[in-house]
Amino acid sequence: MKKVLPTIFFLIVCTVVFAGKPPAKEFYEIRIYQYTTASQEKTIDGFLEKALLPALHASRIKAGVFKPVTNDTAAVKKIYVLMAFKSPAQAIEISEKVSQDKTLMEAGKEYMEAPYDQPPYARYERILLRAFPDHPVMSTPSLKGPKAERIYELRSYEGPTEKKYRNKVDMFNAGGEVVLFKRLGFNAVFYADVIYGSHMPNLMYMTSFDNMESRTEHWKAFSNDAEWKKLSGMDMYKNNVSHIDITLMHPTEYSDF
Repeated sequence: MKKVLPTIFFLIVCTVVFAGKPPAKEFYEIRIYQYTTASQEKTIDGFLEKALLPALHASRIKAGVFKPVTNDTAAVKKIYVLMAFKSPAQAIEISEKVSQDKTLMEAGKEYMEAPYDQPPYARYERILLRAFPDHPVMSTPSLKGPKAERIYELRSYEGPTEKKYRNKVDMFNAGGEVVLFKRLGFNAVFYADVIYGSHMPNLMYMTSFDNMESRTEHWKAFSNDAEWKKLSGMDMYKNNVSHIDITLMHPTEYSDF
C-alpha cells in the first residue's frame, strides 16, 4: 500500500501539470505564387487543389488558398497559400510527399512537369513563421455568406531594428493587442513571427471578415476603441513599426477556410 500511494500521487500531479500545459506554438508556411497569364493561374490552381491540398489532408492539415482583391488589375498576379505545421521538418516532408507519391504526381503533372519555356509561374516565395504565445495555434474562422465575398486580411509589419521589432511583438502579446482584436471580433486566423523571409525583422497576422463592409466596420471600431488609444499612446511602444503591407484577399472555392 505504501508503494501504491506515491505512484497514485505522481500520476495525479502529472495529470494536473500536463492538463494545464499551454499548446505548443505552431509553425506556418506562406507560399506566394506570382503569375502573369490565365494559363499559369489554371496550372497553379490545379496543382494546389489536386496535389498539394490532398497531401496536406492526408496528414490532417488544412490549408487556406487566397487571391488578392487587386488581382484583376495587377500586371503580376498572386496566389497565397497558408499552412500550419507542428515543426519546420513537417513542412519539408509535405513537399517531399507530393514529389514521391505517384498519384499526386499524376494529379499535378501539368505543374510538376511543365517545360522550361512554359513555366507554371513567374516566381514563388516561401515564408516560415512561428505563432505568437497569445495565439499559439491557427484558428479556422466562422464566416457566413459566399466565399467570393469573404475578406481575409494579411498584414505584414516590419521593424526598424530588431529591438524595436521585439517591442512590437511584445505589444501584441503582453501589451494586449491580440486580446483586443479578439474582443472586437476580428476572427483572427494567426499571429506570428517571420523566422525566414525576404523582409526582416517582420511579423505577420491574418484577420477575416464576412465581406468588405464588415471589414470597414471592424477597423473603425478598432481605431475608436479606448483601449487601443491608450495602448498606442504609450511611449514604450512608439516607433516600433517602419513599414506595413496590407493584402486583402478572397478565398478560392477549394480553400479549406
